[in-house]
Amino acid sequence: MRILIAVCTGVFWLNAQAALPPPATMDRSVWPEQLTTEQLFDVASRAEILAFAHALYLSEGLDEEGLKARLGLRSINMQSINLVRNRLWTRLLENYQFAQKSCEQDASFCVLADEMDQLRERAAEYQIADDSFYASWAKPSDAFHTRYLNELLRMAALFPQTSSEIERYNSDELSGDEMPDRTFMLNFDSGPTAVDGGTDWLADFMRQQKLTATFNVLGKSLQDRLEDSSAAKLQDLYRLQCVGIQGWEYRSHSQWVDWQNSVARSAALVQQLLPDNYVPLFRPPYGHRRADSAEFFRSQDLRVSLWSIDSQDLNPRITPQQSAERVLTLMLLWRRGTIMFHDTGSKAQDALPWLLLNTGQSGVQWQDCRQIPERPVE
Repeated sequence: MRILIAVCTGVFWLNAQAALPPPATMDRSVWPEQLTTEQLFDVASRAEILAFAHALYLSEGLDEEGLKARLGLRSINMQSINLVRNRLWTRLLENYQFAQKSCEQDASFCVLADEMDQLRERAAEYQIADDSFYASWAKPSDAFHTRYLNELLRMAALFPQTSSEIERYNSDELSGDEMPDRTFMLNFDSGPTAVDGGTDWLADFMRQQKLTATFNVLGKSLQDRLEDSSAAKLQDLYRLQCVGIQGWEYRSHSQWVDWQNSVARSAALVQQLLPDNYVPLFRPPYGHRRADSAEFFRSQDLRVSLWSIDSQDLNPRITPQQSAERVLTLMLLWRRGTIMFHDTGSKAQDALPWLLLNTGQSGVQWQDCRQIPERPVE
């Protein structure tokens, strides 16, 4: 049995280590309208929803071998893929129903899709005419959604052997989908940086914008910053912002023998240094955590905080502008969720101002970082 487990683990590890294609990016300049009203946000949202639904529908025509080839994986978990597909369809229908509420003001991309069967029919027949006002957006959008869907299906294919943000293990985990329509929360991971680094810039920028975010810190990095400054300066650094934890080191917490101590030690340090900023959230590095960890997190009064919109800002193959445009496209698609940037890189410093500027008149709401959903009743 131990040999079998070792072999299976090795297979999925090899799957997870396979070379990844570049992340999905989208040049928003091909979209012919600015998101200057709630109605125009909805038009763009309906377009992204239908385009992604089309890509999802087409993917279902592949058998298991076809999916393996498409995803570049030696083995895949079809049960997990099907569960994720079903969840995606449910979310797309819900999002489209929100987005179509403004159809009386602007009928672009308004189709009959009140039920799941209707949405699937609209996805199957979806196409943009060559002479359409939106023709220049159509092909780049198809390419984006095909590539982005591959990102999701790949994670689903490896789950649960390789954990990620694609699915929750239990109802205690926050997926980023709990917020109201048009509502998003900003997260910055893996800090703090050295003095006068990215953390300082982003925390100050958020205060200037009168917004809040959750800074998910590494215990060791926080300890190092403390030694270079002081507790008072750390409190000033994170003033009016929230601080969650990522563990003591940026390391997978699914196989690490000392993972519980990593979590508890980091939480204790943040509570000691930043009692007014601490929020009881654990952001798992890489999305990796143990399937049987729920009892431990409850004992520590912590919630696992996943994300639904990944900016890919640490990926060397995309620019800050591409990161920002990817986030905006996914905001239009998912209509709510947790957006993950990193304060340890520099791209968020360029991407975030652009993102706020281009959503400022669209009716988007930024959720206060202290508004954490209540834990489900057992």
